[in-house]
Amino acid sequence: MAKKQKWISFRTIMMFLTVILVGWVVYQNWPDIIETFNHLGEANWVVLLALIPEQLFMYYACGQIFFSYLKHRKNVKKFTGAEIMRISTELNFVNHAVPAGGIGGLAFLTYRLGQYGVSAGQASFLYLFRYAVTTVINYAQALVAIVVLLVLNAVPSEAMWILPVALLMNMGVFFFLCFVVYIASSSERTEFFSKLVAKVLNGVVKVITFGRKGQLMRYNRISKYFADIHDSVRMAKENKRYLKRPAMWGVVYSLCEVGTYWIVAWSLGRPELLPIIMVGEAIGSVFDGIVPYGLYELGMAGVMIALGVDFPTATIVTVMTRVMTLVFTIASGSYPYYKAIRGKQNDR
Repeated sequence: MAKKQKWISFRTIMMFLTVILVGWVVYQNWPDIIETFNHLGEANWVVLLALIPEQLFMYYACGQIFFSYLKHRKNVKKFTGAEIMRISTELNFVNHAVPAGGIGGLAFLTYRLGQYGVSAGQASFLYLFRYAVTTVINYAQALVAIVVLLVLNAVPSEAMWILPVALLMNMGVFFFLCFVVYIASSSERTEFFSKLVAKVLNGVVKVITFGRKGQLMRYNRISKYFADIHDSVRMAKENKRYLKRPAMWGVVYSLCEVGTYWIVAWSLGRPELLPIIMVGEAIGSVFDGIVPYGLYELGMAGVMIALGVDFPTATIVTVMTRVMTLVFTIASGSYPYYKAIRGKQNDR
């Protein structure tokens, strides 16, 4: 008897959902797109076009945070420079197209790296490591920027509160990541946490389904996931030298994130906004990892206004950066993402 053919494939559903989400993101940003178009005549195009190589280099730096570490792992396929660039553009596309904080990016990275022999736990470790590195760098650059602003006496007295807030928010994320490392450093603590997560998840599912379904994920799968994270943390602690290059690329990536806003500000004739942008990045990056897409820019604009930048300039710089990066993200990442979902990502 012929095997019954599926009506629609999972990959087709994913592509359909992605198109809807990208359309929704564009729709939500449409007023900003129109405003950016109206202000393009005010920008220095020679400076603004520097965004293209800067963004591509930022994608590559992001990929190198992961891949410069993975090359030391056994049973993991080697990555070419083209593959690093392609996966990075795909990941950046997902982070913009799926407005779910960092969850969408982590899920896609797990799927994508799994094709190269990287387990879900290892991918999660790398994702957390990237976040940890960028948090530390953002904290450091915020400190430098705050010192510069104070020396120049460029902070309004009523806005002094924003400086400790920027530092405390990053410190909060840093301590959270330290707690994660503390849990993952012990097999006993990891096992306890695995049981706790399984119990909570399955309990929530049981309540939502009114007892019809009592198990979302099998415990052994959850246990393996956290065991992989524990193994990755253990190996990283035993081979700290393997983290040097990823950390260096994390520094480059963080500087490029600041550079994106600075290039736009410079193109509008406001290069002196760099220290303020650095403080805004420290706050915006915290939002970026835990909340839906859009609040990163809200945090950036809010910090700029609080630190004395006039409302029109802060709005134009933030909106133009958001739109330019969104357009570039869709243009550079949509086709590689399509190939990845269709299972053709290794085509040359």
